[in-house]
Amino acid sequence: MKPQDWQSLLQSDLSRRAESHLLRARRELVQLDSTHLEIDGRRYVNFASNDYLGLTHHPRIIAAMQAALASHGTGAGAAGLITGYTTSHAAAEKAIATWKGTEAAVLLPSGYQANHASVQTIFAVAEQAGKSVRFLLDKLSHASLLDAVRGTGAPMRVFPHNHLAKLDRLLESADPSEIQVVVTESIFSMDGDAADLRTLAAMKQRRNFLLLLDEAHGAGVYGPGGSGLANELGLAGLADVSIATLSKAAGIVGGAVCASTAFCQALVNHGRAYIYSTAIPAAVAEGVVASIGVMRDEPERQARVRSLAARVRSTLARRGLTLPAGDSPIIPVIVGSEEAALSAAESLRAEGLLVIAVRPPTVPRGASRLRVTLSCEHSDEEVEKLIELLVKISGDSPPI
Repeated sequence: MKPQDWQSLLQSDLSRRAESHLLRARRELVQLDSTHLEIDGRRYVNFASNDYLGLTHHPRIIAAMQAALASHGTGAGAAGLITGYTTSHAAAEKAIATWKGTEAAVLLPSGYQANHASVQTIFAVAEQAGKSVRFLLDKLSHASLLDAVRGTGAPMRVFPHNHLAKLDRLLESADPSEIQVVVTESIFSMDGDAADLRTLAAMKQRRNFLLLLDEAHGAGVYGPGGSGLANELGLAGLADVSIATLSKAAGIVGGAVCASTAFCQALVNHGRAYIYSTAIPAAVAEGVVASIGVMRDEPERQARVRSLAARVRSTLARRGLTLPAGDSPIIPVIVGSEEAALSAAESLRAEGLLVIAVRPPTVPRGASRLRVTLSCEHSDEEVEKLIELLVKISGDSPPI
């Protein structure tokens, strides 16, 4: 194929996406603080960020990272198995493990890589032992989990979202010689609802399976010191592997695999997403330690964002909007078509509120939505304005 023909294919693909209201594009912006930003010179209230606890601009965390930059420099310079694993990384992993209540933790550059490294490790250890493994995923599991499982080539089944009766039947009929791995999130990123962890705990008493639990949106918002939904429910130790994403409520960047010492050691040997990635800078590792300290010392941040979530959810429901079940600060307002979602987002933007329209393939066709996310730093006045505009937009939208 000639280069010009390839460029023509690219342009045709982009044109089709644009015609279907599915074209995605980045926008340049200036972050002003945890809940405000500027685009093209105009100030907006940010209801699209995952900075639930407002920690991206916390002075204690900033100071820790600035001090580390001065002493450790800007980059790790190598992968963790070469020269990228410093005393700062070791201290961060110890702090994460204590926070999550696990024996050990491994710090990675992103939650996406943490999920990949975990799945790769499970598959590789089973393969080395001559055992087959099957992954059983909730249908709404994050794309990184689906991509990771598909990348192994292992057998997989996807069960309907939170349909644990179906999962139980899959486990009941499983080959006893095959390792079963259940994969789910604690708080689902698009619907904002929770996995039924209590039922999963009961199932673990009668079925043999490993549980990989992605707490990307649970960590920080739930549990003592933000340690996650499983810990809040008194189910510490339920997950064989727990993933904590540090770029959301923790306000930093990176991901962590939290598990037994043996699993974390195995990951360092088998997790390709860890082995072949340059380590995060030591300054980021120091920021993680500071962030965990802030979450422990300022529980009012968690209480505030959960109070706001309860207020917004109850008020919208009382005003006639139908929302998926849940109590998280992720509040999906489903409007139906891709065009309707884009139009609704633009209406909010005209009023100074930034809310992102989420469209296929991230969500099913016909379920395009506004994905509203709340932060403890949002003012009562900003939240009230959001509620009124969402109600108005919902009334203006055609029925789904």
